[in-house]
Amino acid sequence: MKPYVEMTAEELSAELVELKAQYKKVQAMGMNLDMSRGKPCQEQLDLSMGMMEVLDSTSDLTCEDGTDCRNYGQLTGILEARELLGDMMENNPKDIIIYGNSSLNVMFDTISRVWTHGVMGNTPWCRLPEVKFLCPVPGYDRHFAITEYFGIKMIPVPMTPTGPDMDIVEKLVSEDDTIKGIWCVPKYSNPQGISYDDETVRRFARLEPAAPDFRIFWDNAYGMHHLYDHHQDHLIEILAECKRAGNPDLVYKFASTSKITFPGSGIAAIATSPNNMEDFLTYLRHQTIGHDKVNQLRHVRFFKDIHGMVEHMRKHADIIRPKFEAVESILERDLAGLNIGSWTCPLGGYFIMFDSLPGCAKDIVARAKKAGVTMTAAGATWPYGNDPKDSNIRIAPTYPCLADLNNAMEIFTLCVRISSAKKLLSEKYGEASQD
Repeated sequence: MKPYVEMTAEELSAELVELKAQYKKVQAMGMNLDMSRGKPCQEQLDLSMGMMEVLDSTSDLTCEDGTDCRNYGQLTGILEARELLGDMMENNPKDIIIYGNSSLNVMFDTISRVWTHGVMGNTPWCRLPEVKFLCPVPGYDRHFAITEYFGIKMIPVPMTPTGPDMDIVEKLVSEDDTIKGIWCVPKYSNPQGISYDDETVRRFARLEPAAPDFRIFWDNAYGMHHLYDHHQDHLIEILAECKRAGNPDLVYKFASTSKITFPGSGIAAIATSPNNMEDFLTYLRHQTIGHDKVNQLRHVRFFKDIHGMVEHMRKHADIIRPKFEAVESILERDLAGLNIGSWTCPLGGYFIMFDSLPGCAKDIVARAKKAGVTMTAAGATWPYGNDPKDSNIRIAPTYPCLADLNNAMEIFTLCVRISSAKKLLSEKYGEASQD
């Protein structure tokens, strides 16, 4: 089939009639498929069920240094967990604090702390006339929700195939001292699935922000989430690069085991400089006497070391790789050559990004929902839910079973074609089509 833009009004109208007939048949099937969030599926969760057996009432819950994990203490986490997460994050265990189950919670907590108490003695953000954050777009909706909650003004920065547009980032942070931070998902980004290249990471490390309390919020959520054994993206370690650049305090690096073990019962961590570490501990000493050390020990006993975690992630990849490949195959089969959309083919992470014709994303997502497929809301990948082109859609393949995912994607591509044909008919020929 030739590209839609090359079709005559008669050809587009005939195409639309056929597509709508298919759509009615799909609606009559009464499907109810949810792919709105990037959640692990049941088979992935089952991989970690052995964690339920590594500790029982007869287990020795004493760490190597003599710490009894049932009791208070170890504010920064048990040493064994700091070593395991240090290997996972490629950081010195001494530079890591182990938290509870959620890195998103740690990020919210960090924004809340600097909002009320500032960064390393600087003015608390709540006392400033205006606070701004850079937001690479498309990006992670929950990041944007945190800064929006605190009334922080979000400034979109375009993403490129190698990371955020660093010319824009460098210019903005060097000229405006009200810009206090930037959200980053540097490896297998949400939603594109791209990874920052070496030059981008080095330019981040060498930023010269006008604000002394500017921080990079480096959310390395998908550091180990490869789809393939030998074809993987690699990321320069940002803390080491910052130290080499003479900017050791520039970064807060977040990670967790949420999509490695159990999302509701993982362990989260932050890696940062000694100066930042002491800043964090200043408030943590008032907030808690220690996080869940039994769960930390459970993770260590389950994985034993980083090699155990790598093998575990290979099992995850075996489960979700066919789903990513199925999505890409159906998009290629149904849409290639029509020139009505483009998509990414990531090597890891949890998402595939789809860009429709401008002005079609909301219609596509709404139409898919009417046919029984719930997707991430159109616009969610932009601050305030405002995608100026109304074109970006996040596809989350991991949660549905493969059969359901195939059905969902066939419905999705059908909706893309309907919305695109309608738009082109209206734009090119002034013909309004009734649903």
